Amino acid sequence: MDLQLEGNVALSTAATSGLGLASAEALAAEGAHVVVCGRTEERLEYAREQLAAAGPGDVRAIEADITDPDHVEALVAETVETFGGLDHLVTSAGGPPSGSFLDTPTDAWYDAYDLLVMSAVRTTRAAYPHLAESDAGSIVNITSRSVREVIDDLVLSNAVRRAVIGLMQTQAREFAPDVRVNAVLPGAHETARIEELIDDAVDRGEYDSYEEGLADWAADVPMGRIGEPRELGDVVAFLSSPRASFLTGAAIPIDGGSMRS
Repeated sequence: MDLQLEGNVALSTAATSGLGLASAEALAAEGAHVVVCGRTEERLEYAREQLAAAGPGDVRAIEADITDPDHVEALVAETVETFGGLDHLVTSAGGPPSGSFLDTPTDAWYDAYDLLVMSAVRTTRAAYPHLAESDAGSIVNITSRSVREVIDDLVLSNAVRRAVIGLMQTQAREFAPDVRVNAVLPGAHETARIEELIDDAVDRGEYDSYEEGLADWAADVPMGRIGEPRELGDVVAFLSSPRASFLTGAAIPIDGGSMRS
């Protein structure tokens, strides 16, 4: 299926690895010009190489911290200056630390809100005028299935990410019909984030090995495995495309059927 994204301009935040990068790769494979940001040159260079190989469009990988308002403004401005506009925004962010409610310090709550919610607020504020000028304006927020069903020892993700869904659904109504806004709710995918969570659980003594933890993550997935990042990326590309032109305000689980609610 041709998603009709060739020549469009897409910005994907915090996308030098994991699901953000997989989404950027899917957009690049459809012929879009893609901009990603990250905080380390090593990851930026890796993302450049991956995206350049994914499709024919131009690629930019820009150093930026999505929790810094000045960085966000500069990121959007450089994207628009380079490509003459912006058609699609994909927001993502690294996950907050794992832990239970009683073990989570107060400062961690403010940090998680800044990382997960305010980064999306700032990026959307900066990007919206350009998206509204586009004939294809769209926003996709990458969140987590934890916005629907809590996950043990992820209290920050469980509680704070839900604000992104409220933000998305509000924007979907406010921005229509000029800009569509949707969200994807990933379950477990084979990313560095999952590796980190499993390693943390091993350190806490919950698993004897990484392999045991990985098997446990997949145990309740009806598809019998955790996801591949590109499987989520392809959905993000679809949601960004004219093929999804009547779809806005939706929060779509991509979890192999593991969600019960």
